Amino acid sequence: MFEELERYKTLDFFARQVVEGFLTGLHRSPFHGFSVEFAEHRQYAAGESTRNIDWKLYGRTNKLFVKRFEEETNLRCQLFIDHSGSMLLPTEGQGDIRRPNKLTFSCYAAAVLTELFVRQRDAFGLTLASRGIDLQTETRSSRVHQQHLLGIIEEELSCRRGEKAPVAESTELAEAIHLTAERLRRRSLVVLFTDALVTPSDRDPLMDALRHLRHCRHEVLFFHTLHHGQELDFDFPDRPTEFIDLESGRRLKANPREVADGYRRQMLEATAELKCHAIQYRIDYQPVNIALGFDQVLLPYLLKRSRHH
Repeated sequence: MFEELERYKTLDFFARQVVEGFLTGLHRSPFHGFSVEFAEHRQYAAGESTRNIDWKLYGRTNKLFVKRFEEETNLRCQLFIDHSGSMLLPTEGQGDIRRPNKLTFSCYAAAVLTELFVRQRDAFGLTLASRGIDLQTETRSSRVHQQHLLGIIEEELSCRRGEKAPVAESTELAEAIHLTAERLRRRSLVVLFTDALVTPSDRDPLMDALRHLRHCRHEVLFFHTLHHGQELDFDFPDRPTEFIDLESGRRLKANPREVADGYRRQMLEATAELKCHAIQYRIDYQPVNIALGFDQVLLPYLLKRSRHH
């Protein structure tokens, strides 16, 4: 999947290709009824798109008929991307799209979701957060709005690619989520992309912020975005290594083998706690491995959407 990105020059084209491929596979699987339900046929009108022509019926009747579909109730969706310093992991090959860091993966995943939103006539907006909310757009459902958001995402990626080294940047994730809960005046589906890497003292405030979203009657789809090799498995060479906190800039020299067991235990405990609270607050929690493709984002979204209706 990621190798294809080099061939696709725009996020728009890439998003369409990913969604087309995903839906083609989806229609061949047991999960084929998410976006719209088939209703009836109507006669084809000259000049309109041939996409929904029923060719099997044409073979039987020698007449062109188009499948009509029942439109589902539209959603309001808010894409929330954490673009703080920790999302720039892994730092090797910064800007190499074939080995995306967490932010790059999140941005492309969000771009792909906008294509689904447009096709399903869902309204959508974008929030970028680090030290509070850095950007928040209006919520609309048009192709023009999608192009506007893709331009913002491309600009974010372009700025990050230009960095020779990640810039330390702290996150105030809880505050940004609280503000989002308050600013969304109408009930929405909030789609979060974050690694949720906060200090132990900030863990409870983060949980309170997630609960605030639910208290405001928003649905939440939480993509816990991690590099599994480095962040869960702690897969580093067995030699003295310097580790840099991408948010505070602090540096620590250690032998990975000596600290691996303690690190893995703490990460597992933190992840389990986060998942437990998400279940408690009725938040859809989805772990995401950035080394894999976008089906792990698209299918949970469609499942969430189908349950919403």
